[in-house]
This record gives sequence, structure tokens and C-alpha cells, in this order.
Amino acid sequence: MNKSSLIKHDLLVIDVGNTNIQFAVISSNGIVKRWRLSTQSERTADEYTLNIISNFLQEEEIAKIKEVIICSVVPSIVYELKQFIKNIFKISSKVVGEDIHPGIRILTERPEEVGSDRLVNSLATYKIYGGNKIVVDFGTATTFDVVQQDGSYAGGVIAPGIQLSLDALDKATARLPRIAVKKPSLVVGTNTVSAMQSGIYWGYIGLLEGIISEIRNERKSDMKVVATGGLASLFSKDSNLIDIVDLDLTIKGIALASNHSLNVFK
Repeated sequence: MNKSSLIKHDLLVIDVGNTNIQFAVISSNGIVKRWRLSTQSERTADEYTLNIISNFLQEEEIAKIKEVIICSVVPSIVYELKQFIKNIFKISSKVVGEDIHPGIRILTERPEEVGSDRLVNSLATYKIYGGNKIVVDFGTATTFDVVQQDGSYAGGVIAPGIQLSLDALDKATARLPRIAVKKPSLVVGTNTVSAMQSGIYWGYIGLLEGIISEIRNERKSDMKVVATGGLASLFSKDSNLIDIVDLDLTIKGIALASNHSLNVFK
């Protein structure tokens, strides 16, 4: 079977996070276009329509999109997105957790509390890389999710995200400046900025490796680690515990939750 027979139309995937909304167009050739907008609860359907027609999609591209799937951790955003989709594509969207479900077994005490983004990440990890994995997502929160050998979701860890930590430093301290996340040249900083960069960078390396090690010890398994999120590539350079970096993991998981073929991502 060739790829052209797997998807008869283009699919638009919308991943709504607390900080950014990621849009991706998926065809039989995989992910062919992507863009981001900041997450703003006050943005209207008309604003989405104008923004996307003006900046991201041409008429011929719009015409090819016959299905739209939303995965959101910000419920207040979804209504306007649905209206925007009706306006521009003349179709109804599907929402992960409402209209479609990842189809993996959830073993937590309260399955309804598990974020849809974490479930689609787990689904994509299992389908693409196999089970017995730890999924680390460097998002607004830094999450660690355990995918069992059979693909079941076992639970995970939620830690403050890097940007949240930077925001806390900025708001709670009068004399510390805002900084970018980057690897410092030395661990011991010789000025305020380099000292803060070292604390953030090496502090999160310590958090990352400490939690991964504890999960492995608790489960008595040398589980491989799949990392995603904007800072996954940066932190993977100094941690040999990260085996795979897949920045499109969530996008792939959303598409797979709607039963789109795995082959378009190979």
C-alpha cells in the first residue's frame, strides 16, 4: 500500500496548550505545514479566520482540508476554535476526549483527570516506538508519563515547567532580570544572569534525570525515554537518559487518535 492511498484528504490538527496553539496540516506525505499562535482566551472566531487566511493558508490549501481535530487543555478556547473551523472549512471539528478517544487503557485512580495531551503523547509513543516508555513533555508544565509494555497508561509526574519557574523568579524577586533558557558556559556563574541560567538549566537536568531514575527504580525496568516539547532538543544534549526526541509527538498522537494511518509518519 502506498502513502497516497492512506489519506484521501488533508487533516488539520490543532493542539491547544496553556502557552501556545500549534496547528499542523497532515497529508499522505506526513506533516506538510505547521504554525503557532499564542493561547489567548479572548481571541474570537473571526480573529482566527482573518489571521489564518491572511498569514498561513491559501485557498487551495483550505479546499484540501476535510477534517479538523482539536486537542485542548484549555476548555475556554475550544468554542471559538469550533466556530472558526465552521467559518473557514464549512465542517464540524472533532475534539479529543469528547468526539474521539485515544483508545488506550488508563490505569489511574481518576482516568477523567488525565489530560488529553498526555494521552495522545502516550498513544503516539506506543504506536511509533513501542511500550515500556517514559514520555517527557517540556510544556507549560513538565510532565513524565509511563506507558506500559501493552500500551496502557500507568500514570505519571507533573512538575512546574521551565517558563513557570522563570516567571516565579521574575515576579518574586525585585532585582533578578528575565533571562532566556540556554546552557551556560560554566556551572558556577560569575554574574547574575549566568548564575540564573545555570540554576535553570542544570536544575532541570537534575530534575529530569532524578525523576526518570526514580521511575525506573520503582518499576524495576530500564525504560527508554521519549522527549517532546519546545525544549526537548536543548536538554537532550546534556542528558544521556533521553533516548528519542520527537517534537511532533503530540501532533502525531492526535492524528492517530482519529485512526489515521501510522504509515504517514514513517
